[in-house]
Amino acid sequence: MTLNLNHSPEVNELVQRTDTFIRDVVIKAEEATKSVLNGAKGEAVRFELQQAAKDAGVFAPHVGVEYGGKGLDMCARAPVFEAAGYSLLGPLALNIAAPDEGNMHMLERIASEEQQEKYLKPLAAGEIRSCFAMTEPAPGAGSDPGALRTTAEKVAGGWRINGRKWFITGADGAAYAICMARTSGEPGGRGGATMFLVDADNPGMSITRHIETLDETLYGGHCEIDFSNCEVPDSAVLGEVDRGFEYAQVRLGPARMTHCMRWLGIAKRAQDIALSRVNERQVFGSRLADLGMAQKMIADNEIDIAAARALILHACWELDQEIAGTSSVSIAKTFVAEAVWRVVDNSLQLCGSLGVSGDILLSRFLREVRPFRIYDGPSETHRWAIAKRAAKAARQGGES
Repeated sequence: MTLNLNHSPEVNELVQRTDTFIRDVVIKAEEATKSVLNGAKGEAVRFELQQAAKDAGVFAPHVGVEYGGKGLDMCARAPVFEAAGYSLLGPLALNIAAPDEGNMHMLERIASEEQQEKYLKPLAAGEIRSCFAMTEPAPGAGSDPGALRTTAEKVAGGWRINGRKWFITGADGAAYAICMARTSGEPGGRGGATMFLVDADNPGMSITRHIETLDETLYGGHCEIDFSNCEVPDSAVLGEVDRGFEYAQVRLGPARMTHCMRWLGIAKRAQDIALSRVNERQVFGSRLADLGMAQKMIADNEIDIAAARALILHACWELDQEIAGTSSVSIAKTFVAEAVWRVVDNSLQLCGSLGVSGDILLSRFLREVRPFRIYDGPSETHRWAIAKRAAKAARQGGES
């Protein structure tokens, strides 16, 4: 099969409309918002931006037409999500922010019709939010999902969940959580996990604290959640019992790529800010843009952005073709996470003291993009997986 990196006229037109919407509407809201959005004030901002996105015809482009979207495949999402990511609040405005975007993708693939009606439909419409509760405090599930320690015990008519989750993005104000719990086996095993849909008003689920973090823009923050004798009915099982790790892969590969798309938008924004500055700043009798060391950083940024786009599209094409067992997602995620950091860091350096100041957003961007080298699997874990596949392929004489 031939890899085609061209986008249809319809996708290109949607990219243009998204770009215009972000620049004309969303960036103004971003500049007025300095920290994590929570509570009534945050919801007011979210509803206002999402209504504006609906009015502009750019809302929820990733979900199926039956849910108000455009049904874009992964390759088509790449330029649209990048355009939305040009602002920190762009993904929220389009309803393509983590974790909701990944949850929508999984619910479309796995949920029953009844679950889609109750959980996916209002989520896709922006009426509610959700969270994905998999990560646990050490020694529980993190980079190694198989270390899962939260348990779900079968009881009459349903299940009883017990465990503690941490770093659950968007939990504050979410209408429900998709909770991963162990239904068989022991921590360290490759199977035995099940996903459960847990409503926020369930008395057995409670947010115990907000975790203070380097980044501040992900909506609803990062929370710690306690599941204590949390009883849910059999209808709360998402998919089938003991197939949770398998379903997680349905979510995690695409979610890693959509993270890359969104953060690449911020890298492009940082480069644009830097280019504006170096073209106007006079130093040592020349424009900063004409000095060799500045030119190297400018060129390196352009190279990183172009390479990141290509790697994202290659991985997305494989996801669209349902080609399994390759390293393309890990390669793209690792490179993009580090490239985005380099671009923002170089851009800040090019802007000097202005970049460090709060007068422009580069210092904020730097704080926001740094955790991406940890979120969705740290770079070291992905490198380990890439190396394992390459070594195995070499032994077998095949391709990785």
